[in-house]
Amino acid sequence: MNGKIDYLILGGGSAGCVLASRLSEDPEVSVVLVEAGRDLTKESMPNDIRARYPGKAFLNPEYVWPSLECYIGAEQQSNAKRIPRFYEQARVLGGGSAINAMVANRGSPADYDEWGEIGADGWNRETALKYFRKLEHDVDFDNEYHGKGGPIPVRRVPEVKVSPFVKQVKKTLVRQGYVLKDDQNGRWEDGVYPAAIAVSDDGERVPASIAYLTPEVRERPNLSVRTEAIAQTLEFDGERVSGARILSKGKAETLHAEETIVALGGIHSCALLMRSGIRSRSELEKLGIAVHADLPGVGKNLMEHPLIAVSTYLPADMRMQDPDEHHDQALLRWTSSIQDAPEGDMHFAIIGRTAAHKIGLRMGTILIWVNKSFSRGEVRLKSADFDTPPHVDFQLLSDQRDLDRLKEGVRKAASILTDPKLMEVTGPAFPTSYSERVKKVSQPGAWNALQLGTLAAILDLAGPLRDHVIHSVITLGISLRKLLDDDVALGRFVASSVSGVWHASGTCRMGAGDDRLAVTNGEGRVHGVPGLRVCDSSIMPTIPRANTNMPTLMIAECIADRIKHGRRQT
Repeated sequence: MNGKIDYLILGGGSAGCVLASRLSEDPEVSVVLVEAGRDLTKESMPNDIRARYPGKAFLNPEYVWPSLECYIGAEQQSNAKRIPRFYEQARVLGGGSAINAMVANRGSPADYDEWGEIGADGWNRETALKYFRKLEHDVDFDNEYHGKGGPIPVRRVPEVKVSPFVKQVKKTLVRQGYVLKDDQNGRWEDGVYPAAIAVSDDGERVPASIAYLTPEVRERPNLSVRTEAIAQTLEFDGERVSGARILSKGKAETLHAEETIVALGGIHSCALLMRSGIRSRSELEKLGIAVHADLPGVGKNLMEHPLIAVSTYLPADMRMQDPDEHHDQALLRWTSSIQDAPEGDMHFAIIGRTAAHKIGLRMGTILIWVNKSFSRGEVRLKSADFDTPPHVDFQLLSDQRDLDRLKEGVRKAASILTDPKLMEVTGPAFPTSYSERVKKVSQPGAWNALQLGTLAAILDLAGPLRDHVIHSVITLGISLRKLLDDDVALGRFVASSVSGVWHASGTCRMGAGDDRLAVTNGEGRVHGVPGLRVCDSSIMPTIPRANTNMPTLMIAECIADRIKHGRRQT
């Protein structure tokens, strides 16, 4: 594409693909989309991304940023040394939608009312619902909550394909007094739901790069999609952002644009702003970065959903029979016992298969996460050099309410998996977490496969010794019963084992112009910086009670419409 660029979009993740598609619908404007990772089309999609079982794609180092490490849990009173952990963030066209779990939930309508109430102009439940309906094609429901003409297919795993374990857990929940519901994206209320997933009619993943950047869209003469090109820093003309400097296949290049939209995600968007001189003056000057806007909220308000888990051994007749089927097949939405708990502030994902390997096939799991977390972390620069990853500290469980709720979740999950009737068809229950040890042995490879295959065979043959094997080899001596009997020990386990769910958000949050920590307004415009917007999960003021991909798509649909409306008014 030659000549002027009207909209330069930095980041080809979920939001960037939506923006590129929607903004280029106007043939009178030129749009350039820049993505650091590889291109991804329906024809070029690798099998591990294409599969509807999502347990392999996010482990492939080809699709993620190679050296991003983060501190996950908050500092503990024990003064144990905090060790950073690798944090998978997508680096491929389509972003997180190309490697995530494909879960298609929206959050509570109250989440979006809250955004407006704290200063994000134009946001409320009606706005959110309008754009959730616009983006989806729900194959199961056709009512006031759902859309039929959108690019993202949404469906539930048919009951005939639901794993025996998940079916038994649902029966257990009903015996314990929970109510079966049919649509988690309909009326917001506690209950047991089938999980909604974004999977095509062919049973394949549908990344945003394929849903929105269709062959017809890519043929538009006013749209250029540039992959394997890294945004290094924003360019300025006085106070106004005039484009960006990128590194495209080893060659530096400056792109000039009327408007630049940063869509690099919950960690990298704020890092680009900071490298470009947008943060608090004092912190930028320490790094020798020229100050363009003194916005101390950039990098603050980092949010995630804290996660822990309880698992059980599955005999052969309780396991998923189709290894290609999606594993997240049901959920329990419930409200915790903390004071003034937001409705549905807790989430149990009921997993029929815990990992792609042979041990994972033998483990049924309840993933426990705080669906409305209060802990906040921060992203800071270590250096002005774009090659140096930022310092990321989630500070999960720094708010006592989050720790208390995860502990409550462990107790509730344990009561489900140790239900006497359920245990007639399952094995021992035990605490689990997504630790670095688990991550290491889950990597594909002959040695890991041999180890895990051997352990799987031992578990199958262990009989009355199975509980001993599990607690000796898998949990390394940590007993669920002992944790339940000792609240202090339970707290230590949860605090030391907590992980996130790859829902980084909030670091360029929306808010009113007089809010010192707000970075953008409700349309993603960066306060005090003409020519610049941010549009992705980083502008969320508070975290929604949902996996963040669908809300991110919704935000991008909304902001694209607002940009187009604003252009028509000029």
